[in-house]
Amino acid sequence: QAQLVESGGGLVQAGGSLRLSCVASGRTFSTYAIGWFRQAPGKEREFVASISWIGGSSPRYADSVKGRFTISRDNAKNTVYLQMNSLKLEDTAVYYCAADRRAMRVAVPTFEADFASWGQGTQVTVYS
Repeated sequence: QAQLVESGGGLVQAGGSLRLSCVASGRTFSTYAIGWFRQAPGKEREFVASISWIGGSSPRYADSVKGRFTISRDNAKNTVYLQMNSLKLEDTAVYYCAADRRAMRVAVPTFEADFASWGQGTQVTVYS
């Protein structure tokens, strides 16, 4: 069972940038897709971005973050990153990373039910 730990959240002015990290341990990291989700106060958790295992498909992004956020991975460090640029007030949320339930999935998963081993989350607050 993988264990995931997020970091990198904080307080940032609108238009600024943050880079979140998700460090995984416990299983063969490079064979699992990793996803980022977020949950704003009073709202349901939503998909942000996901990246395939080492040999899979291209990353997937929610429409709300396309062109602003970039997901990447460093398998040597068992780490997935979420680079967030041009942050908006509506990006304020707790951000979670999670690992795919299945190894070496062909299609990059985007549904919450496809993921397991959730981290504890990191708070991102964007102010004007």
